[in-house]
Amino acid sequence: MAISAEQVRQLRDKTGAGMGDCKKALEEAGGDEQKAIDILRKKGAASAAKRSDREAKEGAIVASVAIDNKHAVIAEVNSETDFVARNESFIRFAQDIADAALTARPNSHEEFLMSKLSNGATISEEVGAQTGRMGEKLDARRFEMLSEPNGFVTSYIHPGAKLGVLVAVSGTDAHPSLGRDIAMQIAAMNPIALSRDSTPPDQIERELDIYRTQLRNEGKKEEMIDNIAKGKLNKYFQENCLLEQSFVKDASKTITDLLKEVGAGVTVTGFVRMQLGESK
Repeated sequence: MAISAEQVRQLRDKTGAGMGDCKKALEEAGGDEQKAIDILRKKGAASAAKRSDREAKEGAIVASVAIDNKHAVIAEVNSETDFVARNESFIRFAQDIADAALTARPNSHEEFLMSKLSNGATISEEVGAQTGRMGEKLDARRFEMLSEPNGFVTSYIHPGAKLGVLVAVSGTDAHPSLGRDIAMQIAAMNPIALSRDSTPPDQIERELDIYRTQLRNEGKKEEMIDNIAKGKLNKYFQENCLLEQSFVKDASKTITDLLKEVGAGVTVTGFVRMQLGESK
C-alpha cells in the first residue's frame, strides 16, 4: 500500500526515528502505525519512542552562508535540555544541518529533512540516530533561506545561539560591515517588516482598530478619531519597520539614512530573524 508523507510525519513525531526508517517500518507494517512502532523499537531505531511525550524546547540557531555571500540559510535545531544544546557534538550537528540545507536549497520542510549531511545520512535519519546517542529528543525544527544576487547576505548569531539573523543588502557600494550592523539592528529591535509597504495589511488594520477603540474609550470626537489613529500608525511604522527605525548605534539617523550615506542604490532587500522556540 502507498504510505503518505503525513503518516510518516506522524510516526516520526511519536517515535523520534528518522523519516526513512519510519517509511520503511510503515511499509513493512502495511500502514499499521502501532505495528510500525514495534518494528522500529525492535530495530533500535525508535530508541526515542520512550521520549515521545517530551518536548525539545532548547537548542541552537545556526546559519550557513555561501562562499560568494549570495545565499544563506538559518535553521533552528532543538534538544530537550540546555546541557545538550551547549554540547560541542550537538553544536557541530546543528551546523552540519545548516550547511546541508545551504547545499540542498530545499523548498519545503520535507525536502529540508531529506537533505544529505556530510556523513551521507539525511537530516531526518541523523536526527533519529543522534536522539538515540544523546539520550534525549532532538528536532530539526525549521529553516529559512535568503538570497541576494546583486549584493550579499550576512548572518549574525547572537552569543548563546538563541537568536540569529540573515539580512540581504544590494548595491555596488555595500560592504559586509554594513550588513553586520543591520543584522545586529534586527536582532536588537525585532522589526515586523522591512518597510510600511511590506507590512501585512491585517497587521495594519489590527493596529488601527486598537487605536480607534482606545480613542473612543478616551472620549475623543468621532470625526477626529481616524486622523489621530493614522498619526499613531505612523509612529508604529517608525518603531517597527526596519528602514524607518532609528539606528541603534546612532539614534540621530534612521536605517534609510545609514544606507544613503553608504551609497546610491544601496538598500536592504530582505531579512530573517529567528529566535529559539518562537512560533513558526
